[in-house]
Amino acid sequence: MKTMPTSKTATLLVSCPDAPGLVARFSRFLFENGGNIIHSDQHTDFEAGLFLTRLEWQLDGFELSQEEIAPALSCVMPLGATWRLAFAHQKKQMAIWVSKQEHCLEDLLFRHRTGELPADITFVASNHADLAPIAAREGIAFHHIPVTKETRGEAEAQALALVKAHAVDLVVLAKYMQILSPAFVAAAPTTLNIHHSFLPAFAGASPYHRAHERGVKIIGATAHYVTSELDAGPIIEQHVARVSHRDSVSDMIREGRDLERIVLARAVRLHLLDRVLVYGNRTVVFD
Repeated sequence: MKTMPTSKTATLLVSCPDAPGLVARFSRFLFENGGNIIHSDQHTDFEAGLFLTRLEWQLDGFELSQEEIAPALSCVMPLGATWRLAFAHQKKQMAIWVSKQEHCLEDLLFRHRTGELPADITFVASNHADLAPIAAREGIAFHHIPVTKETRGEAEAQALALVKAHAVDLVVLAKYMQILSPAFVAAAPTTLNIHHSFLPAFAGASPYHRAHERGVKIIGATAHYVTSELDAGPIIEQHVARVSHRDSVSDMIREGRDLERIVLARAVRLHLLDRVLVYGNRTVVFD
């Protein structure tokens, strides 16, 4: 994956009905306002009749102020377009949710500490207290929010209040082993999950056990956006490893942890760099 730009840049992501001249339309807008494009990617989904593009340009020398860009862009957008604008120097606010497994949390914190993940980690939340020392070591606030069947609504309300209080842009479920209610998903900011199977195979609980019972030859991990349907949101990143009849469930779990770390980190970084465009239940990843 490309490294982050050193100067201030803006990124435009657009999904709109396909038509001739769209590349020229957006490029001309940037050219006429003194923009220097450093990345330009596009994809056409002919079946859906959609054009999808990502444009990144330098703000140094751009004739429009940051506040003027969005209103000006709205005047050149084609009918039926959905779009968003992001600025690389404005770090996203990220919260990480965990349960008892630490491998994904440790990996994300390491990558954040080394500058690989351009975000501010506002807090770590968990339905267990086991991983509080890891957050404390990094100087990150830890919130223990126990969850039971009887208190699920109250716990989600508490979690949502934290998310809003910290103006969180992205919630990362780094092995958070609780199912979020549709009401919470609808009210929460963008939420990203790591699932320990190559979706859509073995959605839900105990995928390694079910994979072993099925005698699979490949196991995988999938990072996806969270929707109200369990493990069925738009997929961002996946990876696999080969297994054999000699591998036990514990072997698969051990191998799977490596996959989960890599896949989750890649997906989080892609999102933070505004390289993922969602349309319907699919994604285009401009990597």
